[in-house]
Amino acid sequence: MTDVPGSDRARRRAVPAAKPSRVRMSATQRREQLISIARQIFAERGFDATSIEEIAARAKVSKPVVYEHFGGKEGLYAVVVDREVRSLLDRITTALTAGHPRELLEQAALTLLTYIEEETSGFRVLVRESPLMSATGNFSSVMNDVAHQVEHILGAEFSSRGYDPKLAELYSQALVGMVALTGRWWLEVRRPRKETVASHLVNLAWNGLSHLESKPGPISG
Repeated sequence: MTDVPGSDRARRRAVPAAKPSRVRMSATQRREQLISIARQIFAERGFDATSIEEIAARAKVSKPVVYEHFGGKEGLYAVVVDREVRSLLDRITTALTAGHPRELLEQAALTLLTYIEEETSGFRVLVRESPLMSATGNFSSVMNDVAHQVEHILGAEFSSRGYDPKLAELYSQALVGMVALTGRWWLEVRRPRKETVASHLVNLAWNGLSHLESKPGPISG
């Protein structure tokens, strides 16, 4: 049986199926989406080369939506950096549990390298230079906070061994700086594996150049 043109049956067949409507994001969901997208673009391009237009385009929203949530690129960037600073510092603070300085260095190195491995975009945001970076909102500030924690542990170790505890600050800065710079290098090369890198850092820091082990291994299981 053929449908008569203009009949109810023919019209029903001609009507296209309704497209499913998009689920509208809540304000919180939209904010998190914008932070995630901005984090990726800031990591790729840096602050200066990133535009609100590109962030809005990737999020499929208008520019006023971004301004409504963050007030502008500077505000959005500050939120991204603050989150990364707190995330990295929390990781390292939680990891520093060993009482022995040698294990402490290994823990710090492995934690930083794991963060670089798992949160590459976040780490790139932190290590990129920006005119907005403040004394408390960059990678150096995180490493300074870690060095202060290491200083307390080294101070107690120095005192127990008869060394001048006032030198603990110098040594903590040297040790943490070594790990931090190595981490920035490993960000690009990604070899050897992070456990091997951490072992060699401990080897150099603990044994010195004159007593390097040929094949150092991890000291903590």
